[in-house]
Amino acid sequence: MELNATIVSVTILCILCLLKINVLFSLMISSIIAGLLAKMPISKIMDLFISGMGQNSETALSYILLGALAAAMTHTGLAKILAIKISDFIKDNKYLLLLILTVISVMSQNLIPVHIAFIPILIPPLLNLMNKLKLDRRAVACSLAFGLKAPYIAIPAGFGLIFQGLIADNITQNGIKVLKTDVWHYSWILGFAMLIALFIAIFISYRKPREYKNDDNLDFNTKNCEKLTKKHYVTLLGAIVTLVVQLISGSLPLGALIGLGIIFGFRAVPHKKMDFLMNEGVGLMGYIAFVMLVCAGYALVLKETGSIESLINSMMPFIANSKLLAALTMLFAGLIITIGIGSSFGTIPILAVLFVPLCQKLGFSTPSIIILLCAAAALGDAGSPASDTTLGPTAGLNADNQHNHIKDTCIPTFIHFNPALIIAAVISIYLF
Repeated sequence: MELNATIVSVTILCILCLLKINVLFSLMISSIIAGLLAKMPISKIMDLFISGMGQNSETALSYILLGALAAAMTHTGLAKILAIKISDFIKDNKYLLLLILTVISVMSQNLIPVHIAFIPILIPPLLNLMNKLKLDRRAVACSLAFGLKAPYIAIPAGFGLIFQGLIADNITQNGIKVLKTDVWHYSWILGFAMLIALFIAIFISYRKPREYKNDDNLDFNTKNCEKLTKKHYVTLLGAIVTLVVQLISGSLPLGALIGLGIIFGFRAVPHKKMDFLMNEGVGLMGYIAFVMLVCAGYALVLKETGSIESLINSMMPFIANSKLLAALTMLFAGLIITIGIGSSFGTIPILAVLFVPLCQKLGFSTPSIIILLCAAAALGDAGSPASDTTLGPTAGLNADNQHNHIKDTCIPTFIHFNPALIIAAVISIYLF
């Protein structure tokens, strides 16, 4: 039997990451293996890989600019004030801390769209507090991942507007007219399922105390907390304008650029620190931005091997006329693809062109198709070693080198959120 390049390369990617091989190297090696299995010349593999990287250029640029926006919050002292306020407010209630971090994470996707850029700014100053509370950081990773993922599935604003727009456009292109505003009316069930999974993670799986060592470099003085001043309000204004411009123009890089323009224009950060701030933004988000570029290269290699379509076609004979088997096949394919490429947004077009006509043929309702495509695309985003949903939390929680990317972020988020999405999607077949 011929080996499927997608399954083999994704499996190797996961194994390499489990062996603590750098994600960038793991993605490149997995891309080459996928191409070689498809009998591509090595020169063609690398050409495809490099040309594919450009498909995520807007995302990468957004991350760099959002990193600069987050760095501005650090330089103005806004992030430190927020961390101290949180510390004073929660006292010794670890569940209140988890709630606050979840809400901030949700806001980072929709209200103030700095995405994961807030994590390496806000989380490290709170690590010693978490240690004092003996809070299992796997619960924090699940809380942050929920806030990074559930909003784009269920809330039609910020990144949710982009994701739901892609869902609507791709379903429409494949023969069923769906408006962008229709998606959240049905996809909320997936967000609700993730909320239940989050409760399980916090109150059952990771409720027991866990010991960590304090890092003196991460301590801050709560007694010398600044009061909010003009520079802090200007920074907040810049973040809000970033959201507004992004919603109006549909361009997150443009929104971030104008937001930064306000911060520098009103001198919340002096002009002489502009280069330093941009360098720090690259330092904060540059690695993750580059991983996103490499993911796009890997995705193009997988697509050109033809192994994704071959994988799905090989499953078709087992579907027959069963809606349940068709749904499970679609969800499994989405899980494999998204774990590999690390992007639920990039998975949508691949799945839509193959599965929307099939679902239509089997008599799925339009709401069911919307939910299935949303779930299939989102599956694997939590748990993928190359996803910003996992890379972001690790960037903050591993500031003192006591949080493992695979064991403490990827595995916990995978085992809680992916089964929840599958169950909710299957139930939707019978609800709608």
